[in-house]
Amino acid sequence: MGKILKLENIVAGYKNKFMLQNISFDVMKSSFTGIIGPNASGKTTLFKTIIGDISLQSGQIIIDGQDILLFSLKEKAQKLAIVTQYFDTPNLSVEDYVLLGRYPYNNRFQFFEAKNDYTIAHKYMHLTDVFKYKDRMITELSGGAQQMVAITRALTQEPDLLLLDEPTSHLDIKHQVQVLDLLQKLNKELKLSVLMIIHDLNLAGEYCDNLLMMSHGKIHKSGTPKEVLNYKDIEMVYDTLVVTQENPLSKKPAVFLVSGSVKDSS
Repeated sequence: MGKILKLENIVAGYKNKFMLQNISFDVMKSSFTGIIGPNASGKTTLFKTIIGDISLQSGQIIIDGQDILLFSLKEKAQKLAIVTQYFDTPNLSVEDYVLLGRYPYNNRFQFFEAKNDYTIAHKYMHLTDVFKYKDRMITELSGGAQQMVAITRALTQEPDLLLLDEPTSHLDIKHQVQVLDLLQKLNKELKLSVLMIIHDLNLAGEYCDNLLMMSHGKIHKSGTPKEVLNYKDIEMVYDTLVVTQENPLSKKPAVFLVSGSVKDSS
């Protein structure tokens, strides 16, 4: 299994403010990797650097063996697709919005979608169960349904790597599970590589195969959820007392908070 993404000694960020410091890691093909860490640890800065919103000061980002700077915008969009935490809800139908994912494959003089574009879009709309909203306006949908539509558009690009910035942060527990179940299914069945910023440590531990824990612009620790989500590292990075145990069903690590009243009484 090769590497779909490789970061080598990345330095990037904001002048005289927050900076990523010599970040290096690999994302293997067909892996499901989560990026965790407290607020201001560098997760979003890292995400923006990978997608090109923040310029590199030094280091190299390699996608499928090639420097990301050598790709044209269309070539880059065919390699990776992005689902951000917030997206403007355009005045479009669900079908028209999902079809925007086919733009990286349009030729120079193509102004309308080809039949194959509809076939691909409808395939992923059925897979994510949003085909039933095909003719509805995005603005009419719930937050959970809108997130599914955003993921569907990204899948319609048929990327090798899917990047997501906290896709469950504003969803209730039912829709959080629906979104992450879908991503896990895509990862396992379609071998889609997934790199996701995720805030909830329990969801990160349950769904991800690998985790990168960030702190102060650096990678504090990386490895499997079992290796990363231990109480010592969590307490060190988050400055919060926790208890970690094994989920009796999945055997994945679970994190329990300890309230102030419990700490005071112990």
